[in-house]
Amino acid sequence: MSFVAICPLEGLASPRGTIGSVSTRPASVQPAPDLAWLRRVRDRIDREHAEPLDVESLARGAHVSAGHLSREFARAYGEPPYQYLMTRRIERAMALLRRGDLSVTEVCFAVGYQSLGTFGTRFTDLVGMPPGTYRRQVSHGTAGLPPCLAKQVTRPSRRRTALPSSLAPK
Repeated sequence: MSFVAICPLEGLASPRGTIGSVSTRPASVQPAPDLAWLRRVRDRIDREHAEPLDVESLARGAHVSAGHLSREFARAYGEPPYQYLMTRRIERAMALLRRGDLSVTEVCFAVGYQSLGTFGTRFTDLVGMPPGTYRRQVSHGTAGLPPCLAKQVTRPSRRRTALPSSLAPK
């Protein structure tokens, strides 16, 4: 007499006594993953961008591993959590520099950087010009624009290759 196990989840018989299939649905029909925990991580980054955050502490707060968080976050939002944090910090720095009432050093520390050199390098990589140059040029280029439009026009993007002509160095 041969032993045949019945899979309680699928109702399928397996000749070796193992579960024959985890799911009968094709991958294209699988339900979307629960993104609530990823939204909580993203909201924490947006809320605490000026605090010292790292992927490990974000992962601990979400009760997942750092690798899993990075993979799932990148799949959901198009960039890993650390890159998202850096982009948020630079966006906030751009807004503060557009206001014009803080120095570059004050902006650097206000958005969570501990080093002016690192801030300047990251800002230049993402925006395409140093923070001081940005501050001088954007004050003229966005004068008269509502803040919501100025933010949209000057939003940093790693995919952007050139600045709008109104903000390009002259």
